[in-house]
Amino acid sequence: MNRRPLVFIAATVGILATAAFALPNLPPNPLTDTIDDRVFKEKGMRFASVAEAPGRAEPAFVLPSWIPKDATDVRIRVRTTGKAKLIRFTLGATPLDGPQCTAGAPKRVDGPALNAKWWPGNLRAEARAECRDAHQYQVAVRGKRVYAWTDGTSSPGAPAQGSQAVLSR
Repeated sequence: MNRRPLVFIAATVGILATAAFALPNLPPNPLTDTIDDRVFKEKGMRFASVAEAPGRAEPAFVLPSWIPKDATDVRIRVRTTGKAKLIRFTLGATPLDGPQCTAGAPKRVDGPALNAKWWPGNLRAEARAECRDAHQYQVAVRGKRVYAWTDGTSSPGAPAQGSQAVLSR
């Protein structure tokens, strides 16, 4: 009996299983970035401070104006096919202030539709409805660490999606 086809199949399955477990846990690199972008339709960025975050050049990664200027270890994950966004940062000396709604009461947005290794899965019960900036965010605070997400729902009183201005830092 020829065992070569079985060995080949077993080796292929082993390689694919190893890749499935290893790729999501690799540090960002061109291969994992391409897979995230093309397969999962997600992109992520990390900044040591708010000052390092991009401005108008990369609108998907522009931070909301309510994030304190002295926040550090900022991570963002965005859906490339929509407005969903995860943001995590560490508070500095400036506390996180109250909701900055322009008008109306905020609605709860859907739970995070994105995945990230740095995002805890059990935040929904701790989150409070916030509407800030152009989009509504759910926010959960754990010590100095702040987690926020949006599904792209506009804040009450915010300009229409097409006419929204990018806030300057």
